[in-house]
Amino acid sequence: MKKIILLVLVVISGYSGFSQNKTPGKINRFTDLTVAAGSGRGTAAFSYVHNWELGKKQKWEAGFGARLTSYFGSKQEHTTAPARLARGTTVPFAVVFAPQKSENWDTLTVQRPWSNALNLSVNFGYNFTDQWSAGFNIDLAGFTLGRKTAAILTSNGITTTEPAAKPSAFNLLLTGDLDHGSLNSEFFLKYKLNSRWGIRAVYQFYFSEYKTATAKQVAPDGTLVTRFRQKGNNLGAGLAYHF
Repeated sequence: MKKIILLVLVVISGYSGFSQNKTPGKINRFTDLTVAAGSGRGTAAFSYVHNWELGKKQKWEAGFGARLTSYFGSKQEHTTAPARLARGTTVPFAVVFAPQKSENWDTLTVQRPWSNALNLSVNFGYNFTDQWSAGFNIDLAGFTLGRKTAAILTSNGITTTEPAAKPSAFNLLLTGDLDHGSLNSEFFLKYKLNSRWGIRAVYQFYFSEYKTATAKQVAPDGTLVTRFRQKGNNLGAGLAYHF
């Protein structure tokens, strides 16, 4: 998944039941509740966003926010996390396009993952009409709390039981496999029902990271690895309230 900000421009006709006389504001503030799901996993996220409207027509907007994301599932596979093992380069941004080194991957199957990540986020959007908009957001940094759970580490066909895998405590966006912890990002399309309420269709890309306590991967260079990551593609829907 390329963590680059891409906004897909969509042309959609306006909705006749909504006032077309809205005066653009300089600030767009809203909260949002989003649920998303993938294969055997799900997320629920609550966000606060503070955007500034930009440009002559104030069609563009950008800003910051805070987001709490709960992640849960059953028997979720996480693979070797450190970028020096997972990718062909550790250069920031270039790591996103580097070839994967799957021969270095071990798999940690987390039996009952459950974590809560609170992160600062950066947000971008474009307003096509008063009703329709699209955008992108991504977590920057924060921390994660969650329960310990059993897991199974598989290395070269040999399995080892891990009794107390837990979510990585600190989260930091460094691009691609250089990232640490649990991070949420979304592409979305929003339809505004009225001046206060809106609904969103969401494509979510979620990083979940777990650490082992006793079971460890022995990397080809002889170092021990305790960090394992899942990159989850999820689909979801959101409900937004504008202040």
